[in-house]
Amino acid sequence: MAVAIERIIEPRSRDLGGLVVRRVLPVAGRRMVGPFIFFDHMGPVDFPPGTGIDVRPHPHIGLATVTYLFAGAIVHRDSLGVVQTIRPGDVNWMTAGRGIVHSERTADADRAAGSHAHGIQSWVALPVADEEAEPAFHHHPAETLPQFDQDGVAMRLIAGTAYGERAPVSTFSKMFYVDAELAARAWVTLPPEHEERAVYVVDGTVTLGRKRLTAARMAVLEPGGDAVIHAETAARVMLLGGARLSGERFMWWNFVSSSKARLEQAKDDWAGGRFDPVPGETEFTPLPDR
Repeated sequence: MAVAIERIIEPRSRDLGGLVVRRVLPVAGRRMVGPFIFFDHMGPVDFPPGTGIDVRPHPHIGLATVTYLFAGAIVHRDSLGVVQTIRPGDVNWMTAGRGIVHSERTADADRAAGSHAHGIQSWVALPVADEEAEPAFHHHPAETLPQFDQDGVAMRLIAGTAYGERAPVSTFSKMFYVDAELAARAWVTLPPEHEERAVYVVDGTVTLGRKRLTAARMAVLEPGGDAVIHAETAARVMLLGGARLSGERFMWWNFVSSSKARLEQAKDDWAGGRFDPVPGETEFTPLPDR
């Protein structure tokens, strides 16, 4: 049985202080795909010398952030004292749990010379039992992730399980997240074992069933059925999804929780300076207007 497409999402542009991103999730009527509750496509963007990414220290609760780059480099700093540069193909998995603060910036050498950046920033909501987990950070270099080829399709498993492989990233629920590069006229089938599935086209043009998908489009699939992606041109796609989490999730700014009261507490804690700071950072991101 061929798969049916529930909807095709066109992203909205968001300016993050000089860095424009394409925001795909959440969207009205489809807040999550599996545990994925947030999905931003950053770039590609060129920064002239003296400029770069400057995401000031900001807080998170109730989620894990997943940073994945196609090009460029970003320096991550957090309230655990971690300083880590992420490069293309690496995975930065940061578990916010009960609360963490981090910043993301262009490295000094890249800022001086000018740089290029392109990647995906996503958030994975945590199961209710793990929402208040201890904050943690794990870096996984590209060479430690499963990489495999299938008939003209080069794939890297970023997190979860797919195609008989398991990524070393420790996740909290059943999920999959794959970076797939397709040669023109190549095809790939989405992992059939996962409850919720989506395809995001980074670049190129593909077809899914009778639908044609161009760059910066996400197709969310109905459950079940065979989902085969055919590449009209050379293309890069992100395959993602997993088991639906139980219970509703609420999101406000950088906070995710199954409890609206917990979101209010997080707002008050950030405004009151009760989150741990990022060592060496002096800037501060104020709460948005409530």
